[in-house]
Amino acid sequence: MNNIVWHHHKVTKAERAELKSHKPAVLWFTGLSGSGKSTVAGCLEELLHHNGVHTYLLDGDNIRHGLCGDLGFSDKDRVENIRRIGEVAKLFVDAGVMVLTAFISPFRADRQMVRQLLEVGEFIEVFVDTPLDVCEQRDPKGLYKKARKGDIPNFTGIDSEYETPEQAEVIVKTAQLSVEECAQQLLSYLESEGYLPAKR
Repeated sequence: MNNIVWHHHKVTKAERAELKSHKPAVLWFTGLSGSGKSTVAGCLEELLHHNGVHTYLLDGDNIRHGLCGDLGFSDKDRVENIRRIGEVAKLFVDAGVMVLTAFISPFRADRQMVRQLLEVGEFIEVFVDTPLDVCEQRDPKGLYKKARKGDIPNFTGIDSEYETPEQAEVIVKTAQLSVEECAQQLLSYLESEGYLPAKR
């Protein structure tokens, strides 16, 4: 690494953000499998798109088809998975984009690591607070059933711990609110905090 030097380019992050007319940030959706992270993130992305916001959604399963396709689900691999995603999200923010990420990301230290990659105000932790029993009832991919049978080791919430956020910027409860209501809650937060362009 001694021979690698960061190359500074003439167009800055601030200039790219100014061109887009909204603040870049990472909305980091965290929660158990089946909590509704990807669904709420997808709904919010649609709302943001219709509001003229440049977005990109990084989804856990999609990332593991490519960038993190060589990783398993051990604690060590989970840490590396989040590290890579954090670095990619940082690049998107540098490009002036509003990034939505939907990952279980079970460990507080890993989420804090990503927060520290970014400037103050660029990391918005969104805790999709859905009880385990509700997630198991939904079980959209049949993963809990397999985990209970022992077919999937190291499954978060069953035999691998999920550490709930202690200071999430936003908490959404998909067991109590509809997907649309959760997405609207997040949109209202972004509007109130000045991330979005002024309404015309």
